[in-house]
Amino acid sequence: MLTQKINQLLKSREFISVATCDFNGRPNAVPKFLLKAEDNFIYLVDYTIGRTWENLKVNPRVSLSLTDKDNLTGYQVNGSVQIVDSGPVYEEIVDELERRKVSLSVERIIEGIHQEKTHESFELAMHQKFVVFKVKIEEIVEVAPSGALKREKV
Repeated sequence: MLTQKINQLLKSREFISVATCDFNGRPNAVPKFLLKAEDNFIYLVDYTIGRTWENLKVNPRVSLSLTDKDNLTGYQVNGSVQIVDSGPVYEEIVDELERRKVSLSVERIIEGIHQEKTHESFELAMHQKFVVFKVKIEEIVEVAPSGALKREKV
């Protein structure tokens, strides 16, 4: 089942490419912070400014893309988005986001020391006003290195 494969791939990522369209069909593709993947849902964090936020208010459809570097297989995850900006689920996600921010900052600091990298900032800074995009996975497209496609409705 492709959903299990996608969930495994997402566990090792902090960001994922997100594509949306506005009401007139104008596309927008940008990386977003990936909080977690559970069951048939992917939780992304975004600011309440910008085109992704505006697009999803009028067209709650999204396409996510990622690549498995081990076997050079690409994946497109298509689904619908629920914007979560308050309530118990939001509060739970805020707590989880705080833990992830600390963890990611620590990882960046340690990596920077080991590899003698310089970063403008090691800490992950988040805008005070953000929302969570709860993406319901509806379709997964697997793109083999040969170009062969495998589609799975979820």
